[in-house]
Amino acid sequence: MSDQSRPHRTAAVIPAAGRGVRLGPGAPKALRALGGTPMLIHAVRAMAASRHVSLVVVVAPPDGAPGVRSLLDEHALPERTDFLVVPGGATRQESVRLGLDALPEDIGVVLVHDAARPLVPVDTVDAVIEAVRDGAPAVVPALPLADTVKEVEPGAPGEPEPVLSTPVRARLRAVQTPQGFDRDTLMRAHEEVAVSGEGATDDAGMVERLGAPVVVVPGHEEAFKVTRPLDLVLAEAVLARRRANDGF
Repeated sequence: MSDQSRPHRTAAVIPAAGRGVRLGPGAPKALRALGGTPMLIHAVRAMAASRHVSLVVVVAPPDGAPGVRSLLDEHALPERTDFLVVPGGATRQESVRLGLDALPEDIGVVLVHDAARPLVPVDTVDAVIEAVRDGAPAVVPALPLADTVKEVEPGAPGEPEPVLSTPVRARLRAVQTPQGFDRDTLMRAHEEVAVSGEGATDDAGMVERLGAPVVVVPGHEEAFKVTRPLDLVLAEAVLARRRANDGF
C-alpha cells in the first residue's frame, strides 16, 4: 500500500472495564475521582489533547456502557474529537479487541491507553503517534528504572525469596501507555496470539510474540499508573501543581 492510500487517522482505545481492586473498596478504578473529576475523563482528555487523535473509544464494563456514555456527556470534551463507548469483555485483551472491532475503516494508527494513567502529557502521546507514522509497527513509551531489579524465585507471601539474578539496569525500561500500533499489526496480534489467564496486559508484548519489531520512545514521569492509594495522593499533587501553573 502506498503512503498516499494508507489511512493516517489515529484512534485511541481506552479499556476501562476493570475493577481496580488494589485501590481498595469503592467505585471501579476508572471512575475514581481525581481533582473532582473521574480518572477516566482525565484519560480521555489526555488522548483527545493530541491533534492527531480524531476518535477515542472507551471500552466500558459489559453492563456499564450507558453509564459511561452519560459520564462522557456530562464533562467538557474537545469538539474536534469523536467519542464512542462500547461494552467490554471479561479480560483486558477481550476489551481491547472489542474496541478495535468498533474502529472505522479509515483508522490507520491505534493507541491503547490505560484509564489508570490519567496524567500522561500530550507530548508523549504525540511522540508515540509520530513513531508509528514513521514506520514502526509498535511503539511503547518507557522510562529507565530508578531501582535495581532482582529476579527471584516466588515464595509464599511475606516469606524471604531467593534471588536468581540481577538484570543489568541500563538495559531495562518501565513501560507506560499509550502504546501505539499500525492497525493491521495490532489486529493480527489479537487474532493470532493466544494468551491465558488474565489475558494480555501489554499489547506490545503480543506484537513481540508475532515477531514484529517494537520500539521504545521516552516516556514521562507523570504518565504513572494509579494503582494503589499512594498513587492517588501523588496524582492529586501533580494535578494541583498543573492547575496552579496553567490556571485551569
